[in-house]
Amino acid sequence: MKLTHEQRITLHGFNNLTKSLSFNMYDICYTQTKEEREAYIEYIDEQYNADRLTEILKNVSDIIGAHVLNVAKQDYVPQGSSVTILVSEGPIVEVPTESFDESPGPLPDSVVMQLDKSHITVHTYPEYHPDEGISTFRADIDVSTCGEISPLKALNYLIHSFDSDIMTIDYRVRGFTRDINGHKLFIDHEISSIQNYIPDEAKELYDMIDVNIYQENIFHTKCKLKKFDLNNYLFGYTKDKLREEEIDEITEQLVKEMDEIYYGKNMS
Repeated sequence: MKLTHEQRITLHGFNNLTKSLSFNMYDICYTQTKEEREAYIEYIDEQYNADRLTEILKNVSDIIGAHVLNVAKQDYVPQGSSVTILVSEGPIVEVPTESFDESPGPLPDSVVMQLDKSHITVHTYPEYHPDEGISTFRADIDVSTCGEISPLKALNYLIHSFDSDIMTIDYRVRGFTRDINGHKLFIDHEISSIQNYIPDEAKELYDMIDVNIYQENIFHTKCKLKKFDLNNYLFGYTKDKLREEEIDEITEQLVKEMDEIYYGKNMS
């Protein structure tokens, strides 16, 4: 639903609602030997080091129109990185209609609006199975904003920034603000599902589970790739180098890993 100029709500002071987007992605790889595992971890650490992650978060900041106040970044030993960006807003003249659209947001060539008392963070977690040949890379990104616009507008860009086998996305509106009559507002925009902010071409690639608690303004979506191509999960070689029984065994391990992450439980 779009709010017309006449329908827009006049607030008492600043909009104190806090809108938080949590974007959690997983990349899974089969690394049979110690050398393959170390090479994969080294590749991930280079591909998603603190400098690259800072660039991604700054693009998120541009998309939502934020002014960067401070950047803290760190690469870790033996692996992993973290970045935290504090952002603030400029004066708000008018609430843009884009704030209320349930549609995928822009890629980083346009600015929607500015924000206040907000932060954007990312932490990465490369890890591996101690016995089997599975390595997993996880990245957690949080975009927390105060103001009229939802950080869901950055979701399209985040999906494009990572090669994700599985995505877990949470959106929550917390606190309240008041209109000029003192009436509390616990949400200031229509939302029925996070999936409405995911572009159609991405939704076609994933199986999805949607869980929404509308009365609490909590929205949750999980996504898992539909099509499985073993070549996408082998590091440094292709499946034509493997015997049929190896292909079956590796496929079973990878599918089990993806299902356990997607459904959130261990499977025998």
